[in-house]
Amino acid sequence: MHVHQHRRSDPHSDPAHHFRFLSSQLERAKARLDRLDFYPEPVDLRGVRVVVAPWLFHVPGIRRFRGYATRHLILLRRARVDEDLVVHELCHVWQLQHEPLAVWLSYARPSTFSRDRSGYRANRYEVEARRAVELTN
Repeated sequence: MHVHQHRRSDPHSDPAHHFRFLSSQLERAKARLDRLDFYPEPVDLRGVRVVVAPWLFHVPGIRRFRGYATRHLILLRRARVDEDLVVHELCHVWQLQHEPLAVWLSYARPSTFSRDRSGYRANRYEVEARRAVELTN
């Protein structure tokens, strides 16, 4: 797992500690999502990794995000994350486990990367991920 290094005074600067921290965040997020019945099967963590990749969030169109998810990968802007963000991104992983084509097609629209975020916010999968956070708080 790639871990972005921080100042020595930062407890997250120890890669082993940071790996355990991200793993525990992932487990807590799964426990929250397991209380929901959005899909027939619970989210499967096998092969899912959390990677802190601040460089990715310098790419135009992705700059405004704090996290980004693919089928097996949750990319985070910063090592210091809140649990709600991990729940939101893990919900996207869950969506991709059950409706991969529909999820990808829903984001393959100009509104996903436009300055007007209303279309992006109205995306069914974004609404669902936000709802997952709200229902499990």
